[in-house]
Amino acid sequence: MNNRVPNKKPKLATAALCGCFGCHMSLLDIDERIFNLVELVEFDRTPFTDIKSVGYCDIGLIEGGVANTENVEVLRDFRKHCKILVAVGACAVNGGIPAMRNQFDLQDCLDEVYIDGIGVANPLIPNDPEIPLLLDKVHPIHEVVKVDYSLPGCPPSADTLWTFLNELISGQQISFPYSLIHYD
Repeated sequence: MNNRVPNKKPKLATAALCGCFGCHMSLLDIDERIFNLVELVEFDRTPFTDIKSVGYCDIGLIEGGVANTENVEVLRDFRKHCKILVAVGACAVNGGIPAMRNQFDLQDCLDEVYIDGIGVANPLIPNDPEIPLLLDKVHPIHEVVKVDYSLPGCPPSADTLWTFLNELISGQQISFPYSLIHYD
């Protein structure tokens, strides 16, 4: 981050792929420190701004696994536009809960949900160009693009996110106390 233009805030973008959106909630859990974050960065594409496409950014935070063609497109766009790309949370780092479907054939999953499921009234697997095509397997983001940092956790705590962003933005070596990275 040290090669930024002086007095210019770094741009931060975020996106959620396949998952629960818990990592964004964890970012909101920094509570009043969100005001400090606003002083440190300029937000680009995030749910906070409602900007739909990512511009050039210094930092991109991606949560969620890669489960469909739209996820692949968003992820590749972030990698293209973000100097630093961060996998945030278990789904981004290792596929998380969405990857639990990887032990089953995709067609079997679709049949179970749309054809054979309890309470299905009109059995039909959706086939609409507006619905992104599912991939055969859910992938962690590093299997699709190069990732610069990974923050595991489900989700990483607000303090972990806060520490990471502060140290990254200030150009410090990123160093977490044990209390922020243990998972017992």
